[in-house]
Amino acid sequence: MASRGTTETSKLKQNLEEQLDRLMQQLQDLEECREELDADEYEETKKETLEQLSEFNDSLKKIMSGDMTLVDELSGMQLAIQAAISQAFKTPEVIRMFAKKQPRQLRTRLAEMDRDLMVGKLPRDLYTQQKLEILTALRKLGEKLTGDDEMFLTTNAGTALSQFERVSTDLGSGDKVFALASVEVEKAKQ
Repeated sequence: MASRGTTETSKLKQNLEEQLDRLMQQLQDLEECREELDADEYEETKKETLEQLSEFNDSLKKIMSGDMTLVDELSGMQLAIQAAISQAFKTPEVIRMFAKKQPRQLRTRLAEMDRDLMVGKLPRDLYTQQKLEILTALRKLGEKLTGDDEMFLTTNAGTALSQFERVSTDLGSGDKVFALASVEVEKAKQ
């Protein structure tokens, strides 16, 4: 009897993770195919995906308010959605690894980017943006950053990442995260 609800909770979590993966893959595919789409088609598809993320965020809010045992497990997904909505993170791959709490994969991606930058395969501005996202995600996952990484963050962090840092510092206040996400969704719709 002690395991009552465990299977359902596990299945719910799996379904939510699959839905988040699908939406993040949709964002990543959209970015990869950006050149093949005309501007209106790209903007409309992105807007629809952000609306789906917003609806997913609302669903998570309802679940979290009714079942406190899921709060800790869903906080990572909630922050990932908030980051996508506020566009603090521009890279769906980073959002996905952050939501799944995969620091090793984030560090591997960072090493690949370092290599790609050295061989000229990755432009400096894209490298800076993605490195900022990865380092911020690693910090939020409780990973230890080197002094150089901390300096890189301090030097290059923009307002969107700073806002994400400030809001996500207080995980106990889910309402603040949702409020910020709602404001950012409204901004994106305009």
